[in-house]
Amino acid sequence: MGEVARNARKQARLTQADVAERVGLATEVYGRLERGGMLPSVPTLLKLCFVLRADANALLGITSGSLPVLVDEPKQGKEEEAPRVRQVLRHLRRLTPTQLNAIGHVASTFAKSNAAPPEAKNECLQEQST
Repeated sequence: MGEVARNARKQARLTQADVAERVGLATEVYGRLERGGMLPSVPTLLKLCFVLRADANALLGITSGSLPVLVDEPKQGKEEEAPRVRQVLRHLRRLTPTQLNAIGHVASTFAKSNAAPPEAKNECLQEQST
């Protein structure tokens, strides 16, 4: 099961931490599953099928072939988040409302400074240095 889960995870462009979080497991536990050190409970298997977009028979090794049968093809484009974005989102979910508010202000400031035309950025830098 571990090899099939790993192949499905890689095909879905997810990290072990991504899958573990979405399934509700510790990353270390999911890693053990991929290494073949354990089998999931039935409820966890169902969650894995959903997260990995894989058929349970394929994950359990009932169907032939080493790659799982994808139930739904992974979406390409903007919906497919980069691993770094998912990592930042995991960190943000652990913050308090006050911390999130502060991060929101910082992000807003960065977004505004990146949206300004180059001339305005230069003017801002000159004003700050004086």
